[in-house]
Amino acid sequence: MRDQVIVTVVGARPQFIKAAPVSRALEASGTVEVLVHTGQHYDDSLSRVFFEELGLRQPDVNLNVGSGPHGWQTGHMLIGLEEVITRTKPEWVLVYGDTNSTLAAALAAAKWHLCQTASRIRPRNRACQQLTAAGAASSATPLKACGSHAGAVARLLFDQT
Repeated sequence: MRDQVIVTVVGARPQFIKAAPVSRALEASGTVEVLVHTGQHYDDSLSRVFFEELGLRQPDVNLNVGSGPHGWQTGHMLIGLEEVITRTKPEWVLVYGDTNSTLAAALAAAKWHLCQTASRIRPRNRACQQLTAAGAASSATPLKACGSHAGAVARLLFDQT
């Protein structure tokens, strides 16, 4: 029997922070995690430093997307993520928050199981792009609403409904 595989998609600083303890728990459980960095935040002070200080292992895949208009950035992420997801055939795709990386992962995972975690709902007067990304992520694919990232591991590993 194949080990459970989870693709974790990160790309921005808040996602690195949330992913670090979940990645450690997945590793401790024996779950195979394919960690994908979209490259949305790519500067050393926005990316590398968080991996080092949080003890987050280097990503298995770095899409190195970098800056660009929202559509261009999200589109390039979508292409790369679809390839990774199709190749690895994960049981779950785990995303955090409501960034372009989240939106691209939700679209790429449309035929897979998606677990989206968020620590809070953004107020309506924030950038519409962020609200749209969160809404699209929750409606694009079969969604496991994992709630806080602390509960994500237990739900992913033990609640397969």
